[in-house]
Amino acid sequence: MNVKEHLGGFALLGLVLILGAVALESAIFFRLLIGLGFGYALTRASLGFAGSVNRAYRAGSTRLMRALMLMFVATAIASTAFLYKQDPTQMGLWVNPINAGLVLGGLMFGFGMSFAGCCASGVLTYFSSSLARPALVLFSFGMGVFLGFPLQAEEGWIRETWVSTPTFDGKGVYLPDLFAGGPMDGYFGAILLTALFAGAVIWLAQRYEHRRHKSDTFIGVAAEKEQLDNKPSDLAQHPFFSRETYHALFVKRWSMTTGVAVIVVLFTLLMGVTGSGWGASSPFGFWFGRLLIAVGVDPAAIAAFTHRPEKFFTMPFFSHPVNTQNVGIMLGAVISLLLAGRFFSGMSRMRLGGQEAAMLVVAGLAMGLGTRFANGCNVGALYTPIANFSLSGWIFLVVMVAGGVFGNWLGKKMKNA
Repeated sequence: MNVKEHLGGFALLGLVLILGAVALESAIFFRLLIGLGFGYALTRASLGFAGSVNRAYRAGSTRLMRALMLMFVATAIASTAFLYKQDPTQMGLWVNPINAGLVLGGLMFGFGMSFAGCCASGVLTYFSSSLARPALVLFSFGMGVFLGFPLQAEEGWIRETWVSTPTFDGKGVYLPDLFAGGPMDGYFGAILLTALFAGAVIWLAQRYEHRRHKSDTFIGVAAEKEQLDNKPSDLAQHPFFSRETYHALFVKRWSMTTGVAVIVVLFTLLMGVTGSGWGASSPFGFWFGRLLIAVGVDPAAIAAFTHRPEKFFTMPFFSHPVNTQNVGIMLGAVISLLLAGRFFSGMSRMRLGGQEAAMLVVAGLAMGLGTRFANGCNVGALYTPIANFSLSGWIFLVVMVAGGVFGNWLGKKMKNA
């Protein structure tokens, strides 16, 4: 056991909690806790939205994709507790428009994450195991978001929807409206339709994985193999203060099911307390704007260019709830690896080659611009909309996967050229 590393994890966790409780308002501190939970769970269970496509294409495994589908359905069901018998228009739901921006943005985002190896939330956890790569992706991602702000604010092909339903007329398709007059005011039908969509994806994923096994091109993923090999721990067999107990509590990888369950609970808490879902990408553009201010650019000029309030670029950093939540995700990932003794052994400081650096910049820009066109990233345009019964989330999934497949195919061609 790496005692110093483990103690460092507990020390960092205690420091973050104490400073957060003392310095932050209660609502912002709650966001910090949610971020810590997301970062810890994503890292401990080896979960990530980008991996659902990359693992399938490169290694043939669709376990992560199938796990995400279960997470989507479970979260939609849990969200119903806050929506049933309430006015959904007052809940801050992410019912996004269906338009050319959604399609183009999803394609660009999928393409970018195939090269970057992460998405908006993924790049935050990526900092826990690398330095140069996520820093470069985050910088170019933020630049893409920043450059996309004015387009998102003004362009009809991003803001207007091709189709909508009565509850969110002119904004997007809300699935319960398709079953108006049905059981539970349409929510029962919406849950069934969500489960049907998820079931179709699971079936297709299993067919694909079976084909990879049959063609002897299935490689598998090391983290997934470790999760499958892990047997449930019987804590009663060992003293509480023992190496075996510590390993079971903090080192042993969670199963995907455990990780999914924790994220569903955290998302449900976030939804119930704040009335809104999980978003991550917009602050990256705000951070890029702060960098410009730091080198002398006028904040008023930045606000005029982005069509965003000046305060988003000048307010105290930890006064913005999603800023704090995103930092919490990064810290949660670091704490997870420290407690498991994997932080320093997995930290990569390798230099980047010119071609790889260029591709990471292109990937970050594509993802950043894609989030503005699609009005969100894998959490803001995919997970949260699906949990909020927005049809746009399922459309984003299809085009994001298509973009990811194309990006992986192109990357393979470039590698073999």
